[in-house]
Amino acid sequence: MPLKNHVRELVEKKKISVYRFKVETGIANRTAYDLYNKPYHLPSPEVLSKICDTYQIQPSEVLEWVSPEK
Repeated sequence: MPLKNHVRELVEKKKISVYRFKVETGIANRTAYDLYNKPYHLPSPEVLSKICDTYQIQPSEVLEWVSPEK
């Protein structure tokens, strides 16, 4: 099941830096930059919960199912 993260879009929409995203959510530096730079890097359930709690958003605003390539 291919999923894609939209962390880059979230960060750009909020007009914040990846560093600020990391600080506000309390996630690890490497995790924040991997999510920002790698759309197919998936957050753990704990990280997804921190992102959603911090920005008061639904998981569907962070993750999207994409059709597998045939």
